[in-house]
Formats: sequence, C-alpha cells, structure tokens
Amino acid sequence: MKYDELLFTANKKARKMEDFDAGYTGNYKSQREAEKDLAKNLKKMAKSQEKLYAEGKQSLLIVLQALDAAGKDGAIKHVMSGLNPQGCRVSSFKTPSVYELDHDFLWRAHWEIPDRGKIGIFNRSYYEEVLVVRVHQNILKTEKLPGLKEQIEEGHIWQERYQDINNFELHLMRSGMQILKFFLNISKKEQKTRFMERIGNPEKNWKLSPNDVKERQYWNDYMKVYFKMLQHTSTKHAPWYIIPADNKWFSHIAIGEIVEAKLKEMNPQFPEVSEEQKQALADAKATLDHE
Repeated sequence: MKYDELLFTANKKARKMEDFDAGYTGNYKSQREAEKDLAKNLKKMAKSQEKLYAEGKQSLLIVLQALDAAGKDGAIKHVMSGLNPQGCRVSSFKTPSVYELDHDFLWRAHWEIPDRGKIGIFNRSYYEEVLVVRVHQNILKTEKLPGLKEQIEEGHIWQERYQDINNFELHLMRSGMQILKFFLNISKKEQKTRFMERIGNPEKNWKLSPNDVKERQYWNDYMKVYFKMLQHTSTKHAPWYIIPADNKWFSHIAIGEIVEAKLKEMNPQFPEVSEEQKQALADAKATLDHE
C-alpha cells in the first residue's frame, strides 16, 4: 500500500511526536500535481463505495484525530466529496451530554458505527478519552467512575482504556468492519499561523474559539499523550497513520490514497443475481418490450 511510511510503526526511531515531520510532502513537488491525483482517486473511491453499498456485508470506519486547526473538516470536505451521501455518515464528538455520561465512554461511539455497506467518519472520537481527558484529568470527576481515586493513583485507568479501545476495534473488525485511523500532525508554528488567519478574516472568525488558543499552553502535554496513545493503540488490525498536516493539500492526497487503497483491498462485489432473479428480469423486459 502506498504511504506505508506514514504508518506509526514505520518510524521505529521516533521517541516523541516532534520526530515526525509535519511538513513532509513525499514525492510531490507541487500542490497542482497532488490535486490531479486526488481527483483520480475520488473516482475510484466512488466506484468502490457503490460496490460496498450494494454488497452490504462490510463497512469502513475512518477516525480523524488532531489538535485544533489541523484540517479535519477540510479533509472530510475534499477527500469525501466524491462519495454518495446516502452511503456515508460523519459523526462529530463534542463534550459528552449528561445522558451519555450515564454510560461507559465507548457507548456513544457504538451508536455511531456505520451500517454494513456504509462508510463512517469520526471527526474526533472515543480517543478523546485518552487525550483531552488525560491532559485535563479533572474531567474524570464528571464520569461517575467507581474507585476513581485509586485508579488514577495506581495508574490503571489509562492502560485499561487503551485495552478497552483495542478490544472494541478488534470486535468491530471481526464483525466485518475495517478501520483507518489518521492523526493529522500539525506543527505549533503552523497552528499559530492558521489561528492568526482566522482572527484576521471575519469570514473565518466563527472557526476559532478563545479556548482553542488557551489549549496551546498545554501543547507539550498533548504531544506526550498523543505519542502514548499511538504507542498503545496502533495495532495490526487498526493501525494509526501520522499524516503531515502543515500542507493541507498533502494531507488530502495522503488520506485519499490510503482510503482508496483500503477500499480496493476490501474488494467489495456486486451481489450475484440468481437464476430465478434473472428469469424475473427477463419477464420484466418482455413486458416492457410489448408496451
């Protein structure tokens, strides 16, 4: 598969998030060249999606995680623009509601899992529970967990959540779902540039929350918890891809090609028509011919 070098496990020398180049653009020398390839991939994805929908046995879940302004929304817009909306669903995970907090942290995600034959996209996901919740551990107090103090002091809670996530994804895979997980890796410098652009452009003011800027003071903490998450949850059945996100056009082509390759690997097929169905179609044709 193309872009195997972006798999988290491919860079065995990496010891921290800063070891991954957010400005990497592979063999591409220009945005125009990448956009041409993306257009070709969109056509291939559309054909594969039609077969996936018709077959109705497999499904694909795409998980997007990133810090603010890394381009998750743009990736969804550009990479998925060629898909049929009837067979594709985007789910965004905000702060859990009171009702959701009455359940385990994976409960609300399970409700959003794509049906057989469909593609689901998670804009953020259950991984927030080992990211933002780990950086801001006071959030755990709202989750009504028994023995919380002991779990935190003994350090069990994060290891247990990694294990729960891995088992959850393995269960989904065994049920006919393939999972692609993308971490859009933006540099701190580029994030600042995009924040400043949003502040300076009235049409983009709505995209920036004051809290987004406040979270920058926890940048180093987020880098640490992201790396730990990748270490513990990049598995053979559901690996993480580290997508360089300083150049949006490259993140689009990289995600697009990886998704297209996965759909090709899944090899969905149109259902075979039985002899009885063929005869029924022949009868229908004869009826139409005599009108």
